[in-house]
Amino acid sequence: MSIKKHGLSIGIERINNNVFLALKAVGKLTHADYELITPMLDSALSQVKDPEVNVLIDGTELEGWELRAAWDDLKLGLKHNNEFRKIAIYGNKNWQEIAAKVGSWFISGEIKYFENVTDAVNWLSA
Repeated sequence: MSIKKHGLSIGIERINNNVFLALKAVGKLTHADYELITPMLDSALSQVKDPEVNVLIDGTELEGWELRAAWDDLKLGLKHNNEFRKIAIYGNKNWQEIAAKVGSWFISGEIKYFENVTDAVNWLSA
């Protein structure tokens, strides 16, 4: 029996009211993953007055979400909607590019899909 890895790792860097969030998603995300990550994100953002958040999502090992986890993801995005300035999705699957376009309907900031991590970081920094 082989064990399939899954999960979400998060890095948060804060400079004044600018927050840089790096996420790496692996495997198929679950509701339990969001139960762990959501309080960390909420806590980090609650300590900053009028945060401006840039996000780099590494989806190169992401296989998708369980239905409830997809709902958790949407709720998280809506809760922090106005705080997101730019979200760069770095990936290697066609559906991730489509997800970036759909995500832009729910987020006030810009969302772009990249197949090169350097391009994604440069866009976030601009």
